[in-house]
Amino acid sequence: MAHFAYTILYVRNVTATIEFYENAFGFTRKFITPDGDYGELATGNTTLSFAQTELAKTNVPDGFTESDPAAKPFAFEIGFVVEDVEQAFQKALDTGATPVSKPKTKPWGQVVSYVRDLNGFLVEICTAVD
Repeated sequence: MAHFAYTILYVRNVTATIEFYENAFGFTRKFITPDGDYGELATGNTTLSFAQTELAKTNVPDGFTESDPAAKPFAFEIGFVVEDVEQAFQKALDTGATPVSKPKTKPWGQVVSYVRDLNGFLVEICTAVD
């Protein structure tokens, strides 16, 4: 049986992206390659990884759509569960994230907010669903 090991986001600057996630969300760096073209964060059971777009192009020969902070986000998000959504939302903004949706309590009691990271990827910041 397979297990979900990691998500890799294609970015222009791996080191800057790793630093953003360390500062915005408190994750710990697992490693960055000496060339700075791939890196991973320790985020729990599933690793969040980043590959430089030039490296990714060697793996996807027909190309792909690059994330653009000025365009609408992809129909994809990564989600982080936190204790205090208001505080985490503000910290992400203070670190350079772009606001999408302020914290809001859903009918089922979960608090949810959205930001975009420095690459334009959509990030959900939320409480756990009980």
